[in-house]
Amino acid sequence: MAQLSGNLLYTAFILYLIGTAFFGGAIRGKQGNKAAKIGIIITILGFIAQLGYFITRWIAGGHAPVSNLFEFTTFFGMMMVLAFIVIYFIYKTSTLGVFTLPIALLLIAYAAMFPSDISPLIPALQSHWLAIHVSTVALGIAILSVSFAAGLIYLVKVVDYSKKGKKPFWVEFTLYVLISFLGFIFISIGFGAVDYEAQFNYINKEGAQEQVVYNLYPIVGPNEGELLTENRMDSLVNLSPWINTVKLNTVIWSLLGGAILYLLLRVIIRKPIGKALKPAVAKVNLDMVDEIGYRAVTIGFPVFTLGGLIFAAIWAQLAWSRFWAWDPKEVWAFITWLFYAGYLHLRLSKGWEGEKSAWLTLVGFAIILFNLIGVNLIIAGLHSYAM
Repeated sequence: MAQLSGNLLYTAFILYLIGTAFFGGAIRGKQGNKAAKIGIIITILGFIAQLGYFITRWIAGGHAPVSNLFEFTTFFGMMMVLAFIVIYFIYKTSTLGVFTLPIALLLIAYAAMFPSDISPLIPALQSHWLAIHVSTVALGIAILSVSFAAGLIYLVKVVDYSKKGKKPFWVEFTLYVLISFLGFIFISIGFGAVDYEAQFNYINKEGAQEQVVYNLYPIVGPNEGELLTENRMDSLVNLSPWINTVKLNTVIWSLLGGAILYLLLRVIIRKPIGKALKPAVAKVNLDMVDEIGYRAVTIGFPVFTLGGLIFAAIWAQLAWSRFWAWDPKEVWAFITWLFYAGYLHLRLSKGWEGEKSAWLTLVGFAIILFNLIGVNLIIAGLHSYAM
């Protein structure tokens, strides 16, 4: 069953990739409507395959497959595809597929770099609230992420690259962050090909000695780390026991890999990546894209509120006898909620439409990514099992 689950996920990935290609063809080709219809059919088939992955993995593990970073991120990608499919049938815009599906693909591929073994749940997760809380959060941030895709489309079209300034820089930086997902994938494959492993003794935050294994060269090492593996270089610097240095190391390698890949792309295409994407958004109706971004937030915000605050508080009370404990994950979930509440306030009362709204969706997605990657990978807390 586990092997079938993995095959279905791989099938979904390939179908999403093909669907993206057809949406790209719909933008540039003369038979746009036909290519778009094929693209959405293939995307739906991919979603069905990934739904099959989710169900078979649930059967194989005996619990909802949303308990670690691999499972949650693949589910997040699946929910983003679902949100795109629903929005596509409302607005019929192929450009949204060209920007949304690659983000879902990057999330799924990024997740595949983490351990994917099916393991028993720790006691804190042995509750039906696992499926209720986590799946609702994933659906909420997936819908909110579609607003980011719409905002990025808007900015790629309106930002003038012929003028130097902050706007072209931040669009390029956003694209660099997305490319960093791909950079980490290549880095992980490279280290995996040579079976890289470095083991350390270190002192944890309780003052006890533990061992940890790095599968990427340790740019940052553990507290008072002692390298045990022969023929391996020691870490460049050792950090506090309150920081998960293995996961921080993952983030650093992601950014380095992204920087290398971004520079290579710039050399190949000989222009900023955002400028190279302009032909893909040439026919986009800005008012429609702006409306998509706004509608995605109006739908995603209450869903996230339900899963990230209400259901989370209920489960926390049942599991830990308190609704709130200033855990890093709780704090950043609340920051996410506050930001999108602020977005809706500015949109409705201050008239922040169009470009201003698009910039806000980029900031919101940055907060979502930090909550997904930064908090899960770096900051130790009660949710640190979500790896």
